[in-house]
Amino acid sequence: MNKLRFIKDEGSEFYKELNEQIEQYFIRTGMKKTGNAKMFFKIFLYFGLDILFYALMITSHSVFAFYAFYLLMGLSVLLTAFNVSHDAAHGVAVKSKFWNQLLFSLSFNLQGNNAYVWGKNHNESHHLYTNIEGSDIDVLNNPLFRMTESQPLKGYHRYQFIYAPFLYLFYSINWFFFRETLMLFNLSSRTIKVEIPRIEAIKLVIYKLLYIGYMIVLPVYLLPFGWTVVLMAFLLNHFIISLLFVSVLGVAHLSDYVSHPMPDKDNKLNMSWPKLQLLTSIDYHAESKFLNWTLGGFNAHAVHHLLPNVCHVHYLDIIPIFKALAKKHKLTYMEMSYGESLASHFRFLKMMGRSEHLIPVRYEG
Repeated sequence: MNKLRFIKDEGSEFYKELNEQIEQYFIRTGMKKTGNAKMFFKIFLYFGLDILFYALMITSHSVFAFYAFYLLMGLSVLLTAFNVSHDAAHGVAVKSKFWNQLLFSLSFNLQGNNAYVWGKNHNESHHLYTNIEGSDIDVLNNPLFRMTESQPLKGYHRYQFIYAPFLYLFYSINWFFFRETLMLFNLSSRTIKVEIPRIEAIKLVIYKLLYIGYMIVLPVYLLPFGWTVVLMAFLLNHFIISLLFVSVLGVAHLSDYVSHPMPDKDNKLNMSWPKLQLLTSIDYHAESKFLNWTLGGFNAHAVHHLLPNVCHVHYLDIIPIFKALAKKHKLTYMEMSYGESLASHFRFLKMMGRSEHLIPVRYEG
Protein backbone atom coordinates (compact mmCIF):
# COMPACT_ATOMS: atom_id res chain seq x y z
CA MET A 1 0.00 0.00 0.00
CA ASN A 2 1.31 3.44 -0.94
CA LYS A 3 1.37 5.67 2.13
CA LEU A 4 0.59 9.26 1.26
CA ARG A 5 1.27 12.71 2.68
CA PHE A 6 -1.22 15.55 2.84
CA ILE A 7 -0.92 19.33 2.92
CA LYS A 8 -2.67 21.89 5.14
CA ASP A 9 -5.54 23.86 3.64
CA GLU A 10 -9.00 25.15 4.61
CA GLY A 11 -9.97 21.55 5.40
CA SER A 12 -7.38 21.47 8.17
CA GLU A 13 -8.94 24.43 9.99
CA PHE A 14 -12.42 23.00 9.44
CA TYR A 15 -11.39 19.66 10.93
CA LYS A 16 -9.71 21.27 13.93
CA GLU A 17 -12.78 23.35 14.74
CA LEU A 18 -15.07 20.39 14.06
CA ASN A 19 -13.30 18.24 16.63
CA GLU A 20 -13.33 21.09 19.16
CA GLN A 21 -17.06 21.66 18.78
CA ILE A 22 -17.88 17.96 18.83
CA GLU A 23 -15.83 17.61 22.02
CA GLN A 24 -17.71 20.54 23.55
CA TYR A 25 -21.02 18.99 22.52
CA PHE A 26 -20.29 15.75 24.37
CA ILE A 27 -18.99 17.58 27.43
CA ARG A 28 -22.08 19.80 27.47
CA THR A 29 -24.50 16.90 27.14
CA GLY A 30 -22.59 14.59 29.46
CA MET A 31 -22.71 11.78 26.90
CA LYS A 32 -19.98 9.50 25.60
CA LYS A 33 -19.04 9.26 21.92
CA THR A 34 -19.72 5.52 22.08
CA GLY A 35 -23.13 3.89 21.97
CA ASN A 36 -25.91 4.75 24.42
CA ALA A 37 -29.08 2.95 25.54
CA LYS A 38 -30.42 3.10 21.98
CA MET A 39 -27.31 1.31 20.73
CA PHE A 40 -27.61 -1.39 23.40
CA PHE A 41 -31.20 -1.95 22.32
CA LYS A 42 -30.10 -2.27 18.68
CA ILE A 43 -27.38 -4.76 19.59
CA PHE A 44 -29.82 -7.04 21.41
CA LEU A 45 -32.51 -6.50 18.77
CA TYR A 46 -30.42 -7.43 15.74
CA PHE A 47 -28.52 -10.31 17.27
CA GLY A 48 -31.82 -11.54 18.71
CA LEU A 49 -33.46 -11.40 15.28
CA ASP A 50 -30.51 -13.27 13.75
CA ILE A 51 -30.99 -16.12 16.23
CA LEU A 52 -34.80 -16.06 16.04
CA PHE A 53 -34.99 -16.22 12.23
CA TYR A 54 -32.36 -18.96 12.08
CA ALA A 55 -34.28 -21.02 14.64
CA LEU A 56 -37.52 -20.54 12.69
CA MET A 57 -35.77 -21.39 9.43
CA ILE A 58 -34.16 -24.58 10.70
CA THR A 59 -37.53 -25.79 12.10
CA SER A 60 -39.68 -24.81 9.10
CA HIS A 61 -42.48 -27.16 8.01
CA SER A 62 -43.05 -25.74 4.54
CA VAL A 63 -40.87 -24.51 1.68
CA PHE A 64 -42.58 -21.11 1.83
CA ALA A 65 -41.78 -20.67 5.53
CA PHE A 66 -38.22 -21.92 4.97
CA TYR A 67 -37.57 -19.33 2.25
CA ALA A 68 -39.25 -16.54 4.22
CA PHE A 69 -37.22 -17.11 7.38
CA TYR A 70 -34.00 -17.81 5.47
CA LEU A 71 -34.25 -14.46 3.65
CA LEU A 72 -35.40 -12.60 6.77
CA MET A 73 -32.36 -13.98 8.58
CA GLY A 74 -30.12 -12.76 5.74
CA LEU A 75 -31.65 -9.29 5.95
CA SER A 76 -31.26 -9.26 9.73
CA VAL A 77 -27.59 -10.26 9.46
CA LEU A 78 -26.99 -7.44 6.97
CA LEU A 79 -28.68 -4.91 9.29
CA THR A 80 -26.53 -6.25 12.13
CA ALA A 81 -23.46 -5.50 10.03
CA PHE A 82 -24.71 -1.98 9.25
CA ASN A 83 -25.78 -1.12 12.78
CA VAL A 84 -23.43 -3.07 15.06
CA SER A 85 -20.44 -4.61 13.28
CA HIS A 86 -19.30 -1.39 11.62
CA ASP A 87 -19.33 0.74 14.77
CA ALA A 88 -17.73 -2.12 16.70
CA ALA A 89 -14.93 -2.25 14.11
CA HIS A 90 -14.23 1.40 14.89
CA GLY A 91 -14.37 0.72 18.63
CA VAL A 92 -17.44 2.90 19.27
CA ALA A 93 -20.42 0.51 19.50
CA VAL A 94 -19.84 0.23 23.27
CA LYS A 95 -17.25 1.59 25.71
CA SER A 96 -15.39 -1.69 26.23
CA LYS A 97 -12.58 -2.48 23.81
CA PHE A 98 -13.06 -6.18 24.54
CA TRP A 99 -16.79 -6.15 23.76
CA ASN A 100 -16.30 -4.07 20.61
CA GLN A 101 -13.80 -6.61 19.35
CA LEU A 102 -16.04 -9.53 20.30
CA LEU A 103 -19.13 -8.02 18.66
CA PHE A 104 -17.18 -7.25 15.51
CA SER A 105 -15.43 -10.62 15.30
CA LEU A 106 -18.60 -12.61 15.98
CA SER A 107 -20.74 -10.80 13.44
CA PHE A 108 -18.14 -10.90 10.67
CA ASN A 109 -16.64 -14.34 11.20
CA LEU A 110 -20.03 -16.02 11.53
CA GLN A 111 -20.92 -14.65 8.07
CA GLY A 112 -17.97 -16.63 6.74
CA ASN A 113 -15.86 -13.49 6.25
CA ASN A 114 -12.63 -12.64 8.03
CA ALA A 115 -12.98 -9.81 10.58
CA TYR A 116 -9.23 -9.16 10.78
CA VAL A 117 -8.78 -8.67 7.03
CA TRP A 118 -11.75 -6.34 6.66
CA GLY A 119 -11.23 -4.38 9.89
CA LYS A 120 -7.54 -3.71 9.41
CA ASN A 121 -7.81 -2.67 5.78
CA HIS A 122 -11.00 -0.67 6.28
CA ASN A 123 -9.44 1.44 9.03
CA GLU A 124 -5.87 1.67 7.77
CA SER A 125 -6.53 1.94 4.04
CA HIS A 126 -10.05 2.98 3.03
CA HIS A 127 -10.53 5.59 5.75
CA LEU A 128 -7.09 7.10 5.27
CA TYR A 129 -6.86 7.16 1.47
CA THR A 130 -10.43 7.16 0.19
CA ASN A 131 -10.77 6.67 -3.59
CA ILE A 132 -7.01 6.71 -4.22
CA GLU A 133 -5.87 3.83 -6.38
CA GLY A 134 -2.96 1.91 -4.91
CA SER A 135 -3.75 3.11 -1.39
CA ASP A 136 -7.48 2.49 -0.85
CA ILE A 137 -8.32 -1.21 -0.45
CA ASP A 138 -11.82 -0.58 -1.83
CA VAL A 139 -10.62 0.63 -5.24
CA LEU A 140 -11.15 -2.37 -7.50
CA ASN A 141 -9.06 -3.56 -10.41
CA ASN A 142 -11.70 -5.81 -11.93
CA PRO A 143 -11.45 -6.12 -15.74
CA LEU A 144 -15.25 -6.16 -16.03
CA PHE A 145 -15.48 -2.67 -14.51
CA ARG A 146 -13.49 0.46 -15.18
CA MET A 147 -13.42 2.57 -12.04
CA THR A 148 -10.30 4.74 -12.38
CA GLU A 149 -8.57 6.63 -15.19
CA SER A 150 -5.44 4.48 -15.00
CA GLN A 151 -7.38 1.31 -15.83
CA PRO A 152 -7.49 0.52 -19.57
CA LEU A 153 -10.68 1.44 -21.40
CA LYS A 154 -12.12 -1.58 -23.24
CA GLY A 155 -14.93 -1.62 -25.78
CA TYR A 156 -17.30 -3.54 -23.54
CA HIS A 157 -16.92 -0.96 -20.74
CA ARG A 158 -19.31 1.35 -22.61
CA TYR A 159 -22.05 -1.06 -21.49
CA GLN A 160 -20.95 -1.40 -17.86
CA PHE A 161 -23.72 0.91 -16.64
CA ILE A 162 -26.17 -1.62 -18.14
CA TYR A 163 -24.66 -4.91 -16.97
CA ALA A 164 -23.51 -3.58 -13.57
CA PRO A 165 -26.77 -4.40 -11.71
CA PHE A 166 -26.55 -8.04 -12.84
CA LEU A 167 -22.94 -8.36 -11.68
CA TYR A 168 -23.79 -6.62 -8.40
CA LEU A 169 -25.94 -9.65 -7.58
CA PHE A 170 -22.72 -11.62 -7.10
CA TYR A 171 -20.96 -9.16 -4.79
CA SER A 172 -21.59 -11.13 -1.59
CA ILE A 173 -20.94 -14.54 -3.20
CA ASN A 174 -17.67 -13.22 -4.63
CA TRP A 175 -16.65 -11.85 -1.21
CA PHE A 176 -17.38 -15.17 0.48
CA PHE A 177 -15.94 -17.63 -2.05
CA PHE A 178 -13.23 -15.71 -3.92
CA ARG A 179 -12.25 -12.27 -2.58
CA GLU A 180 -10.61 -13.41 0.66
CA THR A 181 -9.65 -16.88 -0.56
CA LEU A 182 -7.59 -15.41 -3.41
CA MET A 183 -5.80 -13.21 -0.88
CA LEU A 184 -4.38 -16.38 0.68
CA PHE A 185 -2.48 -16.90 -2.58
CA ASN A 186 -1.50 -13.23 -3.00
CA LEU A 187 -4.13 -12.86 -5.72
CA SER A 188 -6.84 -10.21 -5.52
CA SER A 189 -9.01 -7.81 -7.50
CA ARG A 190 -7.90 -5.12 -5.07
CA THR A 191 -5.33 -2.57 -6.19
CA ILE A 192 -3.12 -3.17 -3.13
CA LYS A 193 -1.54 -6.33 -1.77
CA VAL A 194 -3.08 -7.74 1.39
CA GLU A 195 -1.04 -9.71 3.90
CA ILE A 196 -2.93 -12.25 6.01
CA PRO A 197 -1.22 -13.67 9.15
CA ARG A 198 -1.16 -17.48 9.31
CA ILE A 199 -3.57 -17.67 12.26
CA GLU A 200 -6.07 -15.46 10.42
CA ALA A 201 -5.71 -17.60 7.29
CA ILE A 202 -6.60 -20.67 9.36
CA LYS A 203 -9.59 -18.87 10.93
CA LEU A 204 -10.67 -17.71 7.48
CA VAL A 205 -10.92 -21.28 6.21
CA ILE A 206 -12.54 -22.61 9.42
CA TYR A 207 -15.27 -19.96 9.51
CA LYS A 208 -16.07 -20.37 5.82
CA LEU A 209 -16.53 -24.11 6.35
CA LEU A 210 -18.61 -23.42 9.46
CA TYR A 211 -20.78 -20.97 7.51
CA ILE A 212 -21.39 -23.51 4.74
CA GLY A 213 -22.18 -26.03 7.47
CA TYR A 214 -24.97 -24.12 9.19
CA MET A 215 -26.31 -22.33 6.09
CA ILE A 216 -26.37 -25.30 3.68
CA VAL A 217 -25.38 -28.66 5.18
CA LEU A 218 -27.44 -28.48 8.39
CA PRO A 219 -30.70 -27.39 6.67
CA VAL A 220 -30.25 -30.15 4.07
CA TYR A 221 -29.70 -32.69 6.87
CA LEU A 222 -32.52 -31.56 9.18
CA LEU A 223 -35.21 -30.48 6.73
CA PRO A 224 -37.08 -32.59 4.14
CA PHE A 225 -36.83 -30.12 1.26
CA GLY A 226 -33.75 -31.43 -0.54
CA TRP A 227 -30.43 -29.80 -1.35
CA THR A 228 -31.68 -27.90 -4.44
CA VAL A 229 -34.23 -25.95 -2.36
CA VAL A 230 -31.60 -25.10 0.26
CA LEU A 231 -28.99 -24.14 -2.33
CA MET A 232 -31.48 -21.87 -4.10
CA ALA A 233 -32.29 -20.20 -0.78
CA PHE A 234 -28.56 -19.71 -0.13
CA LEU A 235 -28.02 -18.10 -3.55
CA LEU A 236 -31.17 -15.97 -3.41
CA ASN A 237 -30.16 -14.75 0.04
CA HIS A 238 -26.75 -13.66 -1.24
CA PHE A 239 -28.26 -11.99 -4.32
CA ILE A 240 -30.59 -9.88 -2.14
CA ILE A 241 -27.84 -9.03 0.37
CA SER A 242 -25.55 -8.03 -2.50
CA LEU A 243 -28.06 -5.66 -4.07
CA LEU A 244 -28.88 -4.03 -0.74
CA PHE A 245 -25.21 -3.73 0.23
CA VAL A 246 -24.14 -2.17 -3.06
CA SER A 247 -27.22 0.06 -3.14
CA VAL A 248 -26.37 1.48 0.29
CA LEU A 249 -22.60 1.79 -0.07
CA GLY A 250 -21.86 1.88 -3.79
CA VAL A 251 -23.35 5.34 -4.22
CA ALA A 252 -21.18 6.86 -1.48
CA HIS A 253 -17.81 6.86 -3.30
CA LEU A 254 -18.64 5.87 -6.89
CA SER A 255 -20.34 8.96 -8.24
CA ASP A 256 -19.75 11.51 -10.97
CA TYR A 257 -19.64 14.17 -8.24
CA VAL A 258 -16.71 12.72 -6.28
CA SER A 259 -12.99 12.98 -6.97
CA HIS A 260 -10.40 10.27 -7.51
CA PRO A 261 -7.24 12.21 -6.57
CA MET A 262 -3.80 11.20 -7.76
CA PRO A 263 -0.70 11.83 -5.63
CA ASP A 264 2.46 13.26 -7.17
CA LYS A 265 5.68 11.30 -7.70
CA ASP A 266 6.58 11.89 -4.02
CA ASN A 267 3.28 10.36 -2.84
CA LYS A 268 1.94 13.74 -1.79
CA LEU A 269 -1.63 14.96 -2.32
CA ASN A 270 -2.39 18.60 -2.95
CA MET A 271 -5.09 18.67 -0.28
CA SER A 272 -5.64 17.95 3.39
CA TRP A 273 -7.06 14.67 4.65
CA PRO A 274 -10.37 16.25 5.77
CA LYS A 275 -10.83 17.86 2.37
CA LEU A 276 -10.17 14.49 0.70
CA GLN A 277 -13.02 12.97 2.69
CA LEU A 278 -15.44 15.70 1.63
CA LEU A 279 -14.40 15.43 -2.02
CA THR A 280 -14.79 11.65 -2.15
CA SER A 281 -18.03 11.02 -0.22
CA ILE A 282 -21.72 11.48 -0.98
CA ASP A 283 -24.36 11.67 1.76
CA TYR A 284 -28.05 11.08 1.13
CA HIS A 285 -30.86 12.13 3.49
CA ALA A 286 -28.20 12.55 6.20
CA GLU A 287 -30.73 13.76 8.79
CA SER A 288 -33.29 11.02 8.18
CA LYS A 289 -34.22 9.28 11.44
CA PHE A 290 -35.41 6.21 9.53
CA LEU A 291 -32.19 5.78 7.54
CA ASN A 292 -30.01 6.50 10.56
CA TRP A 293 -31.83 3.75 12.45
CA THR A 294 -31.96 1.29 9.55
CA LEU A 295 -28.56 1.82 7.90
CA GLY A 296 -26.53 2.59 10.99
CA GLY A 297 -25.58 6.01 9.67
CA PHE A 298 -24.13 4.76 6.38
CA ASN A 299 -26.23 7.36 4.60
CA ALA A 300 -24.12 10.03 6.36
CA HIS A 301 -20.87 8.70 4.94
CA ALA A 302 -18.81 11.90 4.89
CA VAL A 303 -19.75 12.51 8.52
CA HIS A 304 -18.65 9.00 9.41
CA HIS A 305 -15.35 9.26 7.54
CA LEU A 306 -14.42 12.45 9.37
CA LEU A 307 -15.75 11.31 12.76
CA PRO A 308 -15.20 7.54 12.91
CA ASN A 309 -14.72 7.84 16.69
CA VAL A 310 -18.40 8.75 17.14
CA CYS A 311 -21.16 6.12 17.21
CA HIS A 312 -23.85 6.56 14.56
CA VAL A 313 -26.61 7.01 17.17
CA HIS A 314 -25.24 10.55 17.74
CA TYR A 315 -25.13 11.61 14.07
CA LEU A 316 -28.55 13.30 14.00
CA ASP A 317 -27.47 15.64 16.80
CA ILE A 318 -24.03 16.53 15.43
CA ILE A 319 -24.79 16.85 11.70
CA PRO A 320 -26.04 20.46 12.11
CA ILE A 321 -22.64 21.31 13.66
CA PHE A 322 -20.91 19.53 10.77
CA LYS A 323 -22.89 21.37 8.09
CA ALA A 324 -22.50 24.80 9.70
CA LEU A 325 -18.72 24.45 9.94
CA ALA A 326 -18.37 23.18 6.36
CA LYS A 327 -20.28 26.28 5.21
CA LYS A 328 -18.21 28.56 7.44
CA HIS A 329 -14.94 27.26 5.97
CA LYS A 330 -16.34 27.38 2.42
CA LEU A 331 -16.05 23.62 1.92
CA THR A 332 -18.48 21.66 -0.22
CA TYR A 333 -20.48 19.08 1.69
CA MET A 334 -22.30 16.90 -0.84
CA GLU A 335 -25.74 15.78 0.32
CA MET A 336 -28.66 14.85 -1.92
CA SER A 337 -31.65 12.56 -2.23
CA TYR A 338 -31.04 8.85 -2.62
CA GLY A 339 -32.52 8.95 -6.11
CA GLU A 340 -29.99 11.56 -7.21
CA SER A 341 -27.07 9.69 -5.62
CA LEU A 342 -28.13 6.50 -7.44
CA ALA A 343 -28.47 8.34 -10.76
CA SER A 344 -25.03 9.85 -10.17
CA HIS A 345 -23.58 6.38 -9.61
CA PHE A 346 -24.83 5.15 -12.98
CA ARG A 347 -23.70 8.32 -14.73
CA PHE A 348 -20.25 7.62 -13.28
CA LEU A 349 -20.26 4.07 -14.66
CA LYS A 350 -21.40 5.36 -18.06
CA MET A 351 -18.74 8.08 -18.16
CA MET A 352 -15.94 5.74 -17.11
CA GLY A 353 -16.99 3.30 -19.81
CA ARG A 354 -16.87 5.86 -22.59
CA SER A 355 -14.23 8.44 -21.73
CA GLU A 356 -10.54 8.15 -20.91
CA HIS A 357 -10.82 10.90 -18.32
CA LEU A 358 -13.26 11.55 -15.52
CA ILE A 359 -14.18 15.16 -14.88
CA PRO A 360 -16.32 15.37 -11.72
CA VAL A 361 -19.62 17.19 -12.06
CA ARG A 362 -19.75 20.41 -10.06
CA TYR A 363 -22.00 19.95 -7.05
CA GLU A 364 -24.62 22.65 -6.64
CA GLY A 365 -26.08 22.12 -3.19
